[in-house]
Amino acid sequence: MPVARPSWVPMPRLPHPAPEELRRDPLPLRGRTALVTGASRRAGIGHAVARRLAAYGASVYLHHHVPHDAALPWGADRPEDVAASVRAALGDPDAAVHEGPGDLTRPDAPAALVAGVSEALGGRLDILVANHALSGSDGTLDTIDAGMLDAHWQVDTRSVLLLIQAYARLRDALPPRTPGGRVVTMTSGQDIAGGMPGEIAYALQKGALASVTRSLSTTLAEHAVTVNTVNPGPVDTDYRTGEEYDAVAARFPGGRWGMPDDPARLVAWLATDEAEWVTGQVIDSEGGFRR
Repeated sequence: MPVARPSWVPMPRLPHPAPEELRRDPLPLRGRTALVTGASRRAGIGHAVARRLAAYGASVYLHHHVPHDAALPWGADRPEDVAASVRAALGDPDAAVHEGPGDLTRPDAPAALVAGVSEALGGRLDILVANHALSGSDGTLDTIDAGMLDAHWQVDTRSVLLLIQAYARLRDALPPRTPGGRVVTMTSGQDIAGGMPGEIAYALQKGALASVTRSLSTTLAEHAVTVNTVNPGPVDTDYRTGEEYDAVAARFPGGRWGMPDDPARLVAWLATDEAEWVTGQVIDSEGGFRR
């Protein structure tokens, strides 16, 4: 009696990488392009991410919204100074740095920004890092109101999803399975012990981004795009001083705050081909912060 054959056919094993394939390329993002939103202050995470991407060989577009920072205690930075700092880090002499404004509270702004960035970067956008967020205009459960909730929804969530939508449509126009597609969003540890009871509107919208990460990664997989979210933990972006600053530093095993380049290294790695098998993840980069 003949033996039944299995209905499945095993996939062939991939060969072991050749030794030269194991060696790191010093410019793993050479020839690729990136948009980093919220890259408006040299003390911020967006600036650090942009410098890392530039150092790895990418051409980078810096989005900024100066009026937001100008209205806050730390004040605004000059966009040309931020761009000059990123330009100084360029690893590929053929790469470029561009910068431009964008008020992402406007429903049409995300698509317009992606279109403008694509044009500035030669018609292609490989890496989207949605780093921008609304600071302030928040409170506890007792003090929040509809205006606070709507403001954070517009900036922290709606604009991010519309940016990703515009990015996906741009990638869809490329040849199938074009490599290098990356989306990274930013969250704030609102799902970890203790949460953020003093910033309910912000925590709500950042939690939405973390929650939708896996759904977006599944949607964009057909475009050969990975989607991940990074929680950078407490990062020293010049917004705390004095005893409060020291108290937070003492809760890190290393005795210091996270610095902007700490999460930037993770984001930059997620943008490389080394991370092509990592998608749909919310990744904490907190240095062992003890809540």
